[in-house]
Amino acid sequence: MLESIEPATGRPLGSVAITPPEDVERVVAGSAAVQPLWAQLRLADRARYMNRAAQALIDEFAELVELVSREQGRPRAEAELMEVLPAIETLRWLAEAGPAILGDDKVGLSRTFFVRKRARVTHQPVGVVGVISSGAEPLANPLGDVAIALFAGNGVVLKPAPTAPLSGERIGRAFARAGLPEGLLRIIHGGSATGQALVASAVDQVRLTGSAEVGREVGEACARALKPATLSLAGKDPAIVLADAPLDRSVRGIVWGAFANAGQAGGSIERAYVDRTVHDRFLAAVVSRARSLTVGDPLADTTEIGPLTTPERVERVRALVDDAVSRGARLHCGGPREGSWFAPAVLTGVPEDAPLLLEEVPGPVLAIVAVDGVDAAVTAANRGEFGLGASIWTEDRAHGSRIARALDSGMVWLNDHQVAAMAPQMPWGGVKDSGLGRMRGEAALRECVSDKVVTWDPPAGRQFWWHPYDRSLVRTGEALAWLRSVRDRDRARAWRTSMPAVARVVARTLVRSRRG
Repeated sequence: MLESIEPATGRPLGSVAITPPEDVERVVAGSAAVQPLWAQLRLADRARYMNRAAQALIDEFAELVELVSREQGRPRAEAELMEVLPAIETLRWLAEAGPAILGDDKVGLSRTFFVRKRARVTHQPVGVVGVISSGAEPLANPLGDVAIALFAGNGVVLKPAPTAPLSGERIGRAFARAGLPEGLLRIIHGGSATGQALVASAVDQVRLTGSAEVGREVGEACARALKPATLSLAGKDPAIVLADAPLDRSVRGIVWGAFANAGQAGGSIERAYVDRTVHDRFLAAVVSRARSLTVGDPLADTTEIGPLTTPERVERVRALVDDAVSRGARLHCGGPREGSWFAPAVLTGVPEDAPLLLEEVPGPVLAIVAVDGVDAAVTAANRGEFGLGASIWTEDRAHGSRIARALDSGMVWLNDHQVAAMAPQMPWGGVKDSGLGRMRGEAALRECVSDKVVTWDPPAGRQFWWHPYDRSLVRTGEALAWLRSVRDRDRARAWRTSMPAVARVVARTLVRSRRG
């Protein structure tokens, strides 16, 4: 059995049965047996299941909020606004927008070649999708991956994080209450061995949220099997504060972006590059707000910082902060508390080669660096192996947009951060070591299907380029090339020298069409 441990108290919340690695293939086969029937449903019918699943979440809203708060340690307000509500929004968006996104696409063909041909692209399910989730965001993220894969017509096998198995079970319960065909969505539990077995199984696609190290292993395994993988991996998000930034909004937004979910969210701000002209005022305001945040029981309405998901995370964050201080950095506030809590930490003077500035920090830590101008800020923000998200804080929208194009990241937000985490319409994902593919939006839906071209021609006649070949056909090909030229003399040459051959080809094609 796998126990779910409450980070705030260390007490068990419940337990689930571990799926032995040798049983994973059988579970995948069970989903695959149901999937063809599900794929036959119209998109509008699948949309109704998404709406019913959303209603199931709404009906159990209070229970889900309490479960996420207790199992993951998220403050109650965040469990509502950043977990359960985004999950509902994802399901509603799929129901409303999904049919249009995955409907057949008509293809406009050149009438030079294809006079009567009609073509369309259909979007076929890939089969069974394996979803492997992380414990930092235990409900909205895995439910989003599951819902997108299901709406695309696939079966799904979900492996929740070992630290959040009960939240994973509630995802299955929501779809069961929606009436999803039994066996289409399967949930397995376990550690790395179970996850590796899922990746190595007969699943047709893998969608992973995890660390860069795990993502690299999964990506390599899928590449060897010629199996597509979507990987949402670690981030080291920077915030750039320009000289004209609205100071109060910047301070409040960056403090929230850095310390929401105790700094464990995908896309937490970990570095702030601040124009030197406003650095001191910005630093003082950030330190003041960080000290004022309420650290405590995640079930309390006023708690702003809950515990980290595991004691190991606390030790990891402590080690990174201590290392930075030993290298000359200054810790202005924050640090470990009793149990699994870590108070929001703000540092300055962190050396460029310190792991704190290069590696993902799984906790509420913000390094503030003074920079001289925009170019220095962009260079510093692009340093390192990660490129998930970034934010720019400025009064000048046009200037901010130009800076956004220079940043090596999958998402850039102006005067806000992590917006896409709560907006299922927008793709979520990064570049460099932050992953491959996108987890939300139209792009994610497209990744869960395989495009199939379907064409139609009238049954009578034949194409003009079919056998037999002759001199008239060769001259016709030459004429078609000249007619496509941008030079007038080439087009005139085609009309002058090749039209008799073209006329012969057209005439015999029409005659054969009439004959059938």
